Amino acid sequence: VQLVESGGGLVQAGGSLRLSCATSGFTFDDYAIGWFRQVPGKEREAISSIEIWSSKTYYQDSVKGRFTISSDNAKNTVYLEMNSLKPEDTAVYYCAADPEFLSLVGIGDLKYVNHWGQGIQVTVSS
Repeated sequence: VQLVESGGGLVQAGGSLRLSCATSGFTFDDYAIGWFRQVPGKEREAISSIEIWSSKTYYQDSVKGRFTISSDNAKNTVYLEMNSLKPEDTAVYYCAADPEFLSLVGIGDLKYVNHWGQGIQVTVSS
């Protein structure tokens, strides 16, 4: 199983980035994919998730209206479009995969999440 994030980098406040999570090694349609972020000294937090077969989505309140999650089932890839970025969005972003959507919406112990990517840095300058 592989999850590979791409698309991170440095952007000015108010700008946009699109993160990609390319997956392989499991049946994409049977899973939910989530995006998490973590800053030093803080716990990893769920920011957005999508249940692939139903397209059901979750957004953390702090990103609602600014971030959009989507999937390309033909490419087994999930995207996170991030607009109106703020300095407080600066973090390492991780994608994760789990058969259970509720595992990726900020409840439960993250140690039970099936698969993680390696993480990618997003830095928003003020």
